[in-house]
Amino acid sequence: MMEEQEEKETKPLHRDSACSRHMRRNNLKEGFLELMLRPIQWLKMLSEELHWSFVLGVVIVYGISQGFGVGLSRVSTQYYMKDEQKVQPSQAQVLIGIIHFPWIVKPLWGLLTDVVPILGYRRRPYFIFAGVLGVTSMLVLSLHKNLNLAFALLSLVAGSAGIAFADVAIDACVTQHTISYPSLAGDMQSLCGLSSSIGALLGFSLSGFFVHLVGTKVVFGLLSIPASLVVLVGILLRESYMRNFSYKTVKEKFVDAIKAMWTTLKRRDVWRPCMYMYLSLALGLHIHEGMFYWYTDAKEGPSFSQEVVGSIFSVGALGSLFGVLLYQNLLKSHPFRDILFWAQLLCGLLSSAWSGGLVLHMLKVTRTQFDNLWIAIVIRSLLRLIPIGFLFLIPRSDPNLSILPSELLRTKKGNDVLEPENIEMASLVNSI
Repeated sequence: MMEEQEEKETKPLHRDSACSRHMRRNNLKEGFLELMLRPIQWLKMLSEELHWSFVLGVVIVYGISQGFGVGLSRVSTQYYMKDEQKVQPSQAQVLIGIIHFPWIVKPLWGLLTDVVPILGYRRRPYFIFAGVLGVTSMLVLSLHKNLNLAFALLSLVAGSAGIAFADVAIDACVTQHTISYPSLAGDMQSLCGLSSSIGALLGFSLSGFFVHLVGTKVVFGLLSIPASLVVLVGILLRESYMRNFSYKTVKEKFVDAIKAMWTTLKRRDVWRPCMYMYLSLALGLHIHEGMFYWYTDAKEGPSFSQEVVGSIFSVGALGSLFGVLLYQNLLKSHPFRDILFWAQLLCGLLSSAWSGGLVLHMLKVTRTQFDNLWIAIVIRSLLRLIPIGFLFLIPRSDPNLSILPSELLRTKKGNDVLEPENIEMASLVNSI
C-alpha cells in the first residue's frame, strides 16, 4: 500500500517536471521567433508611418547603392589603379581624393535639389539623373579597353557624383520625415545606418571574390545594377507635385538659401559641432593606398589575395553594423559628447586622402618600397586622437531635442514657396 501511495505521489512530480520543460521549450521558441520577427515588424511600422516607397528608397540608396556598391567598387578601384593604370601609392591616394570630390561639395547639390525643381518635382528627377549617370560611367569603365588614366578618372568621378546626388536626395527625404515625425528620427537614422552597414558588409565580403573570378572591368559592369535601382527609386518615390513654380525666382532663392545657411551656421549650437566634425575629418589622415600596395606585394608584404583584401575591409563594415545596433538599442538617448569621445578614442587606436598622398610621397612609399610605411601609420593614429581635445564644442544637450529655435523652423507662405515637407533644408531656405 505504501509503495502504491509513493508511486501516486511521484507521478504528479514527473508530470509537473515534464510540463515545466515543455513550457521552457515553448518560451525559448517564442522568444527566438519574436527576435527574428522584430526587424520585420520594425520595417512594417516604418513603412506604415512613413510610406513604403521612402523605406524602399533608403534601403536602395544607402544599402545597395552606397553600401553594397561602394563596398564592391572600392576593392575593384584599388586593383584597377594598381594593375591596370600602374600608378604609385601616393598618386593613387591623391586620385582617390579626387574621386571623392563630389562628396565634398554635397551642400551645393542639396541647394540645387531644394531650389531648382524639374518637371514639378524636387527629388524624383535627381534620383533618375543620378542613376543614369552611374550606369553610364560604370559601363564606360567596363566596356572600354586601355582607357586613358584621365578618362578613367573622369568616369570614376562621374560614378561617385551619381552616388553623391542620390545621397543628397535621400538625405532630403530623411530630413523631411524627421521634421514631420520627430519621434521616429532615431529609427530613421538607424534604418540608414543599418542599410549602409549591411550593404557594405556584403559588398566588401564579395568584392575580393568577384575581382578574382571575373576581373575589375566586369565588376565595374556589375556596378551598373545598383545605379539602375536608383532610377527605380526616382520612379516609385511618393512626392508632392509642384504647381505654378516660377523659374525666374531661382536666383533669388539661391541667395536666400545661402543667407539662411549663413544665419544658421553663425549660431553657437550649430557652428561648434560643425567645427568639431570638420576637425575630426580633416585630421583623419588616409593612407589606405599605401597599406593596400604593401599587403598585396609579393616581396615586401604578406601578398594577400583578393579574397583576403575584401575580408579585411568587411571587418570595418562589421564594426559599423555593431555600432549602429549599439546606438539603436542602448545609446540613442545618451549625450553626443560622451558617444563621440569613445568613438574618437577607438578610431585613433585602430587607425584626408590628399594629405595622406603627400605623406606617402614624402616618406618615399612606392609600389615596391615600404620601409617608412610604419611612420605614416603612427602619424595617422596620433592625428586621430587630437579631436578628443575639441569635444567641448559638442553640446551636452538632450540628443532628441532640436538645436534650432522655433523661429528658424517657421516657413513663409507664398504661391511658389514649398511647404517644409518638400524641402531638405526647410529651416534654412524658408527662414529668411
